[in-house]
Amino acid sequence: MNNVLLETVILSLESGARPKGGVSADSGEIPSIGGEHLTDDGNFDFSNIKRIPTSFFKKMKSGHVCPLDILIVKDGATTGKTSFVHPDFPFKEAAVNEHVFSVRVNPEKAVPAYICHFLRSAEGKKAILRDFRGATVGGISREFAAKVILPLPSLPEQQRVVDILDRAEALRAKRRAALAQLDELVQSIFIEMFGDSAINPKGWSLKPVGELASKFSDGPFGSNIKSSHYTENGIRVVRLQNIGVGEFLDDDKAYISEEHFAELKKHECLPGDVLVGTLGSPNLRACIQPDWLNVAINKADCIQFRPDERIVNAPYICSLLNQPATEKMAQDLMLGQTRLRISMGRLRGLEVPLPPLNLQQEFACRVVAVEKLKIIHKASLADLDALFASLQYRAFRGEL
Repeated sequence: MNNVLLETVILSLESGARPKGGVSADSGEIPSIGGEHLTDDGNFDFSNIKRIPTSFFKKMKSGHVCPLDILIVKDGATTGKTSFVHPDFPFKEAAVNEHVFSVRVNPEKAVPAYICHFLRSAEGKKAILRDFRGATVGGISREFAAKVILPLPSLPEQQRVVDILDRAEALRAKRRAALAQLDELVQSIFIEMFGDSAINPKGWSLKPVGELASKFSDGPFGSNIKSSHYTENGIRVVRLQNIGVGEFLDDDKAYISEEHFAELKKHECLPGDVLVGTLGSPNLRACIQPDWLNVAINKADCIQFRPDERIVNAPYICSLLNQPATEKMAQDLMLGQTRLRISMGRLRGLEVPLPPLNLQQEFACRVVAVEKLKIIHKASLADLDALFASLQYRAFRGEL
């Protein structure tokens, strides 16, 4: 197996553009693909696709997307994220914007899917980022292709590796799909039991969100918790990136010292508190602080809701706030020039349905049953992720 530079096996390396003034979902006919559309599994999420006019697309000298292209985010927080344009790509015509590179592989020298698999591996990502430059909004240049060294066996061997990795990836995709279906099941159970929160078809009494909490608190003012306060361990800081839709996201950890926490103890978050994100995507989302996180502190834009257990429980409130209908109800309360957010005061006054507590408790029991299934699927997915990483490691060392 030979080691070669990426630049020796590609036909083109291009970036695209967008018209002056920006684009939107209805500003044209041709999909404009940005870094936000590339997913961690090497595919795409087109749920928020923007479009450029056909006339602009036809004038573009570079950045047109074709099947078997490899798309790579070239700047920003997700620099190096890579996705593959499969033959069944949903758009006949599409373009990348100025934040994405389109790499076209010479099929006489390499199998495009093999190159993509390598670039998505731990070693491939590391190789791409060797060209990273810049501090505030850094990124990579076209020169990255002259710095990425990749192992290149024969074409038949490349295809064999692709077949093995594709099969392993398909198993991971099925497990992720099963988890997504379980998330949808919780939504369906909520609608079945309580109805659409915006319409309130069962006629439950309406109460302001703030009146349902025994504690309703935003995080400390920004200067009270800054990145300079973070320590290697101590008290966990709940940030926006930790609040998922119905799930506490544990990947991105930050801590402050116990001494600093003592000065901000009134912002203490405990297991069972509902943590509400009021900025980001979606603009309103919630999760429950897990039992294993004994104590934490929330940052600004992360609201702590401690249920008044005499009238409401955490699973109901969490699911209620995650309903698309609830976010739609809150749209008129959101403010911001560039990024919409809903303030704690405005969220406090949002009126929501309050069903009987015994019905909420029945819902909580059903949610627990679903969560047990999710734990099993997540463990299986973790095993498959470890297997996939092992296959990648061995594949690009000629050991598969």
